[in-house]
Amino acid sequence: MTMIEGWRSKELSDLATFYSGGTPSKANSEFWGGEIPWITVKDMKSMRFSGSSFSLTADGASCLRVMPPNTIFVLVRGMGLFKDLPILLSDRPATFNQDIKALVVSKGVDSEFLAYCLLARKAEILRHVDHAGHGTGRLSTDLLAAIPLPLPPFPEQLKIAAILRTWDEAIDKTDALIRKRQQQNTAITYSLVFGEHRLSRFKESDRNVRHEWFALPSQWSCLPIGRIAEEVSERNGNNADFEVLSCSKHVGFVKSLDYFKKQVFSSDLAAYKKIRRGEFGFPSNHVEEGSIGLQNLVDVGLVSPIYTVFRFAPQKIIGSYAFSVLKSSLYRHIFEVSTSASVDRRGSLRWSEFSKIPFPVPPLREQEAISEVLATQADGLARLRAQRAAMECQKRGLMQKLLMGQWRVKV
Repeated sequence: MTMIEGWRSKELSDLATFYSGGTPSKANSEFWGGEIPWITVKDMKSMRFSGSSFSLTADGASCLRVMPPNTIFVLVRGMGLFKDLPILLSDRPATFNQDIKALVVSKGVDSEFLAYCLLARKAEILRHVDHAGHGTGRLSTDLLAAIPLPLPPFPEQLKIAAILRTWDEAIDKTDALIRKRQQQNTAITYSLVFGEHRLSRFKESDRNVRHEWFALPSQWSCLPIGRIAEEVSERNGNNADFEVLSCSKHVGFVKSLDYFKKQVFSSDLAAYKKIRRGEFGFPSNHVEEGSIGLQNLVDVGLVSPIYTVFRFAPQKIIGSYAFSVLKSSLYRHIFEVSTSASVDRRGSLRWSEFSKIPFPVPPLREQEAISEVLATQADGLARLRAQRAAMECQKRGLMQKLLMGQWRVKV
C-alpha cells in the first residue's frame, strides 16, 4: 500500500481495542426492559444506530460491559445473513451479545472515519468469513485485527467523515421518500382495485354491493376465479431448456439462478410445468405468504411441479389489474384462510379451492384505466429506487477516492 504524505498505515489492532459481548440471564426479568440498548444480530442492519430490539436495566448491564458512545460494533458470527459488512456506530452507551465485537478507538482516531474505512474494505474482510466451519458465517477476529488501514492526520479524518456523512444523510432521505411512496402506492392500489375510489369518468353512482370479503361498486361484478380463469398444466416432457422461474412474495416471478445465485431446482426438468408469458402461478404450499405472480419475464418459463399455473380470460380480465388484486394484503389473508379451510389439510391451496375465491370484475375499460394509473405510480417509485442506487454507487466511489488519499480534502 503506497502511503500519501502525512498518512500512516496501521493495523486495525493498533487503532482500536477489541471487546467481547455476552448475554445476561434471560430468566431474571429484572435484567430486561431498561434504558441501556443490548445490541444483537438483528440490530446490525445499518451503520447508524436507530435503537435495539432489546434493552437492559442497570443491573442487567452491570453483568456485561457497557461500551461508551462512538463505539464501533462489528458482527463476527452470523455474517452469512448479510450481503454487506455489518457495522454499527453507536451514539450512546450500549451493551452487546457474543456474536459481536466492540471496537473502542485509540487516541487520535475518529470512530466514524474508522467505520467508513472498514466499510470500504468490506470485500477484503468478507473474504475472511468462514462459512464451512460455521454455517451462518464466522469472521476471524485475529484476521480482522491484522487488516492494514490508511490513517491520515486527525483533522483530515474528521473532514472525510463529514463529507461521507452528508452522502449518508442524502441516501437516508431518499429511503424515507421511497417508504412514503410505497405506502402511498399501496393505499392507492387498494382503493382503485376494490372500487373504494373510482376514476371520475367511470363513476355512475355511489351505490355499493357487499360481497363476502369486500364491498364493490354496483356496476362491478364479483365472480369466482374459476369463472374467469382456467388452470393450465403443461409439462416439460421433452426436458426442453427453458428458464426456471421462482415466485417471491414481494415482486412475483424472478429468474431462479439470478435470485438465489445458485441452482436450487432439480437437474431433471421433465416434470416441471411450463408457464407462458401472461399466465399466473403460485407454489401451492406458500401462496398464503403472498407468493403469487404474473409471468412477464420470458416467453416460456418453467416452474416446480408444486406450482399451480392458470390464466385469466383476456376478454374479461386485464393481467396487470389481476396482479394488483392478487398481490394485495387482503388477498394474502384470503389465501391464508382458504388454505386453512382446504380439504387438503396439508398446508396447500390447490386449484379446486383457489378457483372458488371471489374476484372483483370491473368493466374491461375501467380495468385498463386503473392499470395505467398504477403503472404511472410504479414508474415514479422505480425512478426513486434508481436514484437511490446511483447515489449509493457514487458514494462507494467517493469513499475509495477519499479513504485511499487519491482525492485530498482541505482542512
